[in-house]
Amino acid sequence: MLERYSRPEMKEIWTENNKYRTWLKVEILAAEAWAELGVVPEDAAREIREKADFNEKRILEIEKETRHDVIAFLTNVAEYVGPAARYLHWGLTSSDMLDTAQAVRMRDSMNIVIDDVKQVIETLKVRAMEHKDTVMIGRSHGIHAEPITFGLKLAIWYDEMKRNLKRLEAARDTIATGKISGAVGTFANVDPRVEAYVCEKLGLKPAPVSNQIVQRDRYAEVFTSLAILASTVEKIATEIRHLQRTEVLEAEEFFRKGQKGSSAMPHKRNPILSENLCGLARQVRCYCVPALENVPLWHERDISHSSVERFICPDGFITTDFMLARLNGLIGKLVVYPENMKKNLNMLKGLIFSQQVLLELTQKGVSREESYRMVQRCAMEVWEGKGTFKERLLADTELMKHFSSEEIDRIFDVSYHLKHVDTIFNRVFGTGETG
Repeated sequence: MLERYSRPEMKEIWTENNKYRTWLKVEILAAEAWAELGVVPEDAAREIREKADFNEKRILEIEKETRHDVIAFLTNVAEYVGPAARYLHWGLTSSDMLDTAQAVRMRDSMNIVIDDVKQVIETLKVRAMEHKDTVMIGRSHGIHAEPITFGLKLAIWYDEMKRNLKRLEAARDTIATGKISGAVGTFANVDPRVEAYVCEKLGLKPAPVSNQIVQRDRYAEVFTSLAILASTVEKIATEIRHLQRTEVLEAEEFFRKGQKGSSAMPHKRNPILSENLCGLARQVRCYCVPALENVPLWHERDISHSSVERFICPDGFITTDFMLARLNGLIGKLVVYPENMKKNLNMLKGLIFSQQVLLELTQKGVSREESYRMVQRCAMEVWEGKGTFKERLLADTELMKHFSSEEIDRIFDVSYHLKHVDTIFNRVFGTGETG
């Protein structure tokens, strides 16, 4: 796990101490709810609130005998509370307390992840505005296609991150659900008002219907949203890795003074942050599958989900938090090389304007098939090293029957491709510019 790199708030949520502390909150609130209903004496509920505590080492000692973590916890709490402890866990089953407490921790973790994503979104916006007009070549299949701007690439990442934010917010609302309905969800031994009281105090919604557990499609939604988010992170990191390749070098991770790239080659400056993010994204996606497989359990429940969640919950949230912090720093400090972008833009000697020639020919009455044949003929000559695209066009007597040299010159104006950048930015960022 990456606890030592994660934010303190996220790390604290998934400590054993906070787990027991959250369990204790649920138990205390349940006792208070019973007291309000007149089932538990008010002085007993007050005594539980004032005296209830736990000792992690003692819980583990008891669990060695009981082989049941919740019973070990309750036994230890009872040692602090005394006789009033007979009202602890009144009418509850283990999952009432476990799942309600877990909802609190997962909701709180989602809040941190959501804040992380908002920071990334803001950083992407700043860099997109900075490079709105930084011209570069767009690529498809890794091959030069037509001009774009680096700002448009960043705008795509920004827009995708906003979709991630919506998914995360929806998943947070889904997971913020408690359940205190008894052994199989019938409220046979616990009043629904106890559930309502506890959930309200914890900022949760009561599950409309449950069996012995909160249904695990809710967890699956959370981990699916984290998996999609991780894929977006990897998408951005992969692009940066490509842009940093020596043959491209249009953007590069910030390389601080004293940093080393290779133990053997002193000249190396490697995209290690991006590579790290790509690897961690695979890990976060791995948590999605067991979360989905936890949805179908036997009858009203089994515990095949429990062992899985002990890993995927802390690891998934802590890793995601770390990834987003790393990504935000990477984007914020990303070094961009506009001159290299310009150099690469011209690498194919004008071939990137081929579609404009094709379209102009069709506007002049030439069939698309004939237009394509003529333009491709000139383009292939450039690929073979026979001059620039403009030179080949001007030398092609069949094609030049339809053009003047001035018209050919106008075709090679890069601004043609960028005339709607402001419009796109307005659609993405609401900048008020319409192009």
